[in-house]
Amino acid sequence: MPADPARARALAGASVVITRPAETAEPLVRGVRSRGGHPVRLPGMRLAPVDDVPAVRQALLAAAAYPLWIFTSPAAVRHFAELAPARVPSSDARVFAVGAGTARALARIGLAATAPARQHDSDGLLAEAELADVRGRSVAIIDAPDGSDRLAPTLRERGARVERIHVYRRQPPLLAAGHLQRLGSAERPWISLVSSGLALDQLLSALPEDLIARWQGEALVVSSPRLAAQARTAGFADIHVARSALTADLLDCACSVLAHHRL
Repeated sequence: MPADPARARALAGASVVITRPAETAEPLVRGVRSRGGHPVRLPGMRLAPVDDVPAVRQALLAAAAYPLWIFTSPAAVRHFAELAPARVPSSDARVFAVGAGTARALARIGLAATAPARQHDSDGLLAEAELADVRGRSVAIIDAPDGSDRLAPTLRERGARVERIHVYRRQPPLLAAGHLQRLGSAERPWISLVSSGLALDQLLSALPEDLIARWQGEALVVSSPRLAAQARTAGFADIHVARSALTADLLDCACSVLAHHRL
């Protein structure tokens, strides 16, 4: 099938700032290039394995019989797959994913998962009917130490026994001079893609003030209403909410932003 000329130029003339870690950024980089845009890598964090692998594997085994499992990100799925014994979770467990991307990652390792139908974040998952009444049930949350702090306390308030099992770590970004130079010299308009509140916070702590001021004046595509509120508090004004954190949804939103900019 021939390439769609309109799609191939949908991001032409724009610099698309990609804030995902280097380990997970490549699909967005390819997607930006295929739409004619210029990808600018600005990783908001680094992903690292856990220190005590035997302890994590033991925690996963101890939770094997839990009836409810929640995975918070594709990265959590990937690191879980590297650590988990084959029989975890049990075959009759109900598995949930915070977003569609996480559900797809779980499907790739043979786990069918339920994801929020509309709002792809912790709040959307907590609104699922199956998680409304969890009194007396055990829930395993597969995440990183500094992940969302909404799931566990809310489920505990609803009466669940919650075990957070950290299968990887998020670390602050190591921004080299090249990252700053490429961002500062990037052609405008900038359209930044942000799907992590932690990445946004860490970039605002790491970037020099003059670049932050310029960044705040450009368009920001975020993956959830919660993240939009965080970005607004952080000083961004031109904020657009994508349908989800999926690569296609973030890029579709960026294309719409640029189309409006061109009017």
